[in-house]
Amino acid sequence: MFNGKTYWIVGASEGLGRELARALSTAGARVILSARSEDRLRDLADELTGAEIAPLDATDRDSIIANAPDAAEIDGIIYCAGVYDPMRAQDWDADKVALMFDVNLRGAVNVLGRVVPAFAKRDSGHIVLIGSLAGYRGLPGSIGYSASKSGLIALGESIYADLRGSGVKVQVASPGFIKTRLTDKNDFDMPQIMTPEDAADHVMRIMRGGALHASFPRPFSWFFKWGRFLPAGLFYRLTGK
Repeated sequence: MFNGKTYWIVGASEGLGRELARALSTAGARVILSARSEDRLRDLADELTGAEIAPLDATDRDSIIANAPDAAEIDGIIYCAGVYDPMRAQDWDADKVALMFDVNLRGAVNVLGRVVPAFAKRDSGHIVLIGSLAGYRGLPGSIGYSASKSGLIALGESIYADLRGSGVKVQVASPGFIKTRLTDKNDFDMPQIMTPEDAADHVMRIMRGGALHASFPRPFSWFFKWGRFLPAGLFYRLTGK
């Protein structure tokens, strides 16, 4: 299903986005790579057949207007740009919280505004948003991150609600812990932590299917999926601090 298709990956310079670019290229897709780091994008593009780079800042609309690919040229978009800083309410840092919202949510809004109307008009396209298990319910030590990922998940649901039954496929993939520079900031145990390569394999399987929501890895993801329905007192006793 990917052979001969063109996918635009926003957040392709590191981690999951970088491995998704490799996986899609191996599957026969042409990839357009976006992130702020031109050097990292160029290094990756050199590995992949026919890859192009479109360096940009997803939080800057002018940067997107100037550098984003034409929506008519792409078959799908993956938004996996993300920023994370562990933070408790007692240690609130307004600038870091704002940055998480700017990249994780507002950046997606900016980028999707370039492609969703075009996909809807032509009645085809594939939209994939990389959420997080942290977006299913507010977590301790996750000021900014949980809320921004929750907003991203809701954004995907709204797009799906409007476009369901059309030729545009909308999906939200929500991973658990992935071994990256972001999770290296954590000082607690991270059950079933995955490599970026393993996480990319999960996302590729999700993309081949048709589900709106998919979370992984199992069984760790089940706690968050069903934890949304637990009473708050019980849920937060189970999550601890």
